[in-house]
Amino acid sequence: MPSDTNRTVPDLLGDLVQQSSSLVRKEVQLARAEMSEKIAQLGAAAGSIGVAAALMLAALVILLEAVVAILVTLGLQVWLSGLIVGVVVALIGYLLLRGGLNKMKAANLTPERTVQQISQDATAAKEAVR
Repeated sequence: MPSDTNRTVPDLLGDLVQQSSSLVRKEVQLARAEMSEKIAQLGAAAGSIGVAAALMLAALVILLEAVVAILVTLGLQVWLSGLIVGVVVALIGYLLLRGGLNKMKAANLTPERTVQQISQDATAAKEAVR
């Protein structure tokens, strides 16, 4: 094989193709690894939503009637007590749901390291061509 200073254009082009394909393979591997991490985060967010729903259901079944009864003993009418308790529980459920949905936004699933690495590779390639 010729020394680095005496390499022919076909040799250089061959190396360029080989290194480019290797770079692309590595970038794809990085993207796959990062997307696996993001999918795990998505699963955790979905788990949080499921736990929140279960807790809301348990709260409805176990505590709501007791809270309504306490409000009735404090002098409120039964319908008003039920309305107050229902609104408070719905608000808590809404806040938990919004938190879980925010974690599932597409912006949180972007493979940031891969995007950054591709940008760096493109910059390095441009500088190498100059």
